Amino acid sequence: MDFELNEEQVQIKYSIREFAESEIRPYVMDWDEAQHFPVELRPKLAELGLMGILFPEEYGGAGMGYVEYATIIEELGRVCGSVGLSVAAHNSLCSNHIYTFGSEEQKQKYLVPLAQGESFGAWGLTESQAGSDASGTRTNAIRSNGGWKVNGSKNFITHAIACSTLVAVAVTDKEMGNKGISAFIFDKSMDGFRSDKKENKLGMRASETASVVFEDCYVPDENRLGSEGEGFSQAMKVLDGGRISIAALSVGIAQGAYEAAVKYSKERNQFGRPISDFQAIQFKLADMAVQIEAARLLTQQAAAMKDAGKSVTQKSAMAKLFASETAVKVAEECVQIHGGYGYTKDYPAEKYWRDSKLCTIGEGTSEIQRVVIAKHLLKASMI
Repeated sequence: MDFELNEEQVQIKYSIREFAESEIRPYVMDWDEAQHFPVELRPKLAELGLMGILFPEEYGGAGMGYVEYATIIEELGRVCGSVGLSVAAHNSLCSNHIYTFGSEEQKQKYLVPLAQGESFGAWGLTESQAGSDASGTRTNAIRSNGGWKVNGSKNFITHAIACSTLVAVAVTDKEMGNKGISAFIFDKSMDGFRSDKKENKLGMRASETASVVFEDCYVPDENRLGSEGEGFSQAMKVLDGGRISIAALSVGIAQGAYEAAVKYSKERNQFGRPISDFQAIQFKLADMAVQIEAARLLTQQAAAMKDAGKSVTQKSAMAKLFASETAVKVAEECVQIHGGYGYTKDYPAEKYWRDSKLCTIGEGTSEIQRVVIAKHLLKASMI
């Protein structure tokens, strides 16, 4: 049992760290304040292979595994949660859905340009009435002229405006419940497909989040992913991998907050000495470090299991639950250690705090993760 990254993985880790420090950190607060989605980073991300981390070279990807992927997302999240989130959503949701369930023709037409970084990809599951209950999807697709006419909308979609390709699910047979939901590939050239309201968010403000609307949007049947009625089950499998990426993002945010707290504790003097000399601060830092390491190990375990082809539904839910809640706790302690300055934008503490909260919500709330975990625990106890 090996708990260490190998030499190649360590090289990847530090190359991404160097990139994040030089190309992202100097602009983090400017992007956050302006809610600017840094599309200018896309060619640089593509050059590093970060737009197709998980996909074979034959599809334009970097051919890496989930352990490398989690390491990359952590390093991006350590500096900027927004950039980490965008890379994660592009890879593990939209692109991975096409890679996992698409035909060869669909992969060549849509996955290759996504993996090569020609554009950002988006993924649509959530609706105003279908959040944690994804089976409550109301967007519908009706057969029309050898294809489908789609009507409805999707909310909280990363890259809804910047994307050229979107994978989304729609009801194709309302009598069949979640077995009547199918997945489709949309592109911006389709009539009746448009982006809508951009969200004004608490955190992750440099990651673009908006709605998409379908108004009699015609989708050819060749753009259906897999068989009719498989969309819901496909989405749940895609989320298994997606939750590993959010766990890794959470670890990165927590690591960044921890490092900021350590740095400040050594610089801030009270009662004639650095506050890092006080046991109250030392205990906080110790607890933060332990929680981060536990979250990282759980995330890497889920990633290694995914690379081994094992089922990760329970483990990815555990990793996502623990790591995301750890990120919130660590970021809050980072603010506390900074005191009054932690509540200002002069220091990074408040941004880590704001960014961390989304990790407990996106790709399944903490409550949903507990439901998933409990179901697996109870099922195992009956065997």
